[in-house]
Amino acid sequence: MAERPLAETLNRPDEEFELTLRPGRFADFVGQAKIRERLELSVAAASGRGEAMDHVLLCGPPGLGKTTLAYILGAAMGANVKATSGPVLAKPADLAGMLTNLEKGDILFIDEIHRIQKSVEEYLYSAMEDYVIDIVLDQGVNARSVRLNLPRFTLVGATTRSGLLSAPMRSRFGAAHRLDYYSPAELAEVVIRSARILNVDISAEGASEIAARSRGTPRIANNLLRWVRDYAQIRAGNRIDRDVADRALAMLDVDGHGLDEMDKRILRTIVETYGGGPVGLTTIAVSVGEEPGTLEEVYEPFLIQQGLLARTPQGRTATAAAFRLLGLAPGGEQPELI
Repeated sequence: MAERPLAETLNRPDEEFELTLRPGRFADFVGQAKIRERLELSVAAASGRGEAMDHVLLCGPPGLGKTTLAYILGAAMGANVKATSGPVLAKPADLAGMLTNLEKGDILFIDEIHRIQKSVEEYLYSAMEDYVIDIVLDQGVNARSVRLNLPRFTLVGATTRSGLLSAPMRSRFGAAHRLDYYSPAELAEVVIRSARILNVDISAEGASEIAARSRGTPRIANNLLRWVRDYAQIRAGNRIDRDVADRALAMLDVDGHGLDEMDKRILRTIVETYGGGPVGLTTIAVSVGEEPGTLEEVYEPFLIQQGLLARTPQGRTATAAAFRLLGLAPGGEQPELI
């Protein structure tokens, strides 16, 4: 079996681990202060009226807390959360089954909602707006439509690709919130909280070291903490400080900027093989032995965020910061960005 790239592995949730560390209320949720405040206000207002909340869309990269916020909303509203994902809802009947099993005030959470089939999405329109669905029974000349009334529910949709949502779907959400990457200080709070839950002895400096290499993502921070915990248990007397965290993460080839070996291979390919670019995504993918989609969705966002990579009309270009990171002199002018 081929080895899974590190960044992809760190973005993959371990279900038991995630559930253990997932906050269950707004007070325990670190970061995203503005979004948290808006959602708390919406919950208080809806609860005061005795109504279900408006439908909520949560956007942003993986691992920032979209699923966690959906469950926190359910707890705050005293409602059941029924969870599914876009690819699972392959037929209208799949969605109809979930909708008809909802009770008043329940939350239906659909992860990766942009991947819902078009035929299924159209069923959601009337469900979200009028709380009804029309089901067609039989076929041919015997076909007839039956309208079913639905209880007032709240749809919480999560997506990593908000641009792929259709305009009719997006317009039916009462509020859309975009989650941003976390600051190192916020991630240090996440690490300290998680360490406390896991009964791990960690210093503030050790937590900061893990946070600085977590690519702005709590999920990655928690997964790195799990690795450092294992390292400390075997080689450092169960105590995590800055030096222990540094040695543990060096074993994973995660440097002080949060870059792993594949990140550096991408940059070296652009800088050393193609003179800093521009070079096409497919060419880079072949050079580093990775799928173009993986490069675009897993690696590029962080490299662009760190100012190491630029997308241009002609292709990908390494920035002056990337040259400096690799110990090389920047060459030439950078093309106009898009």
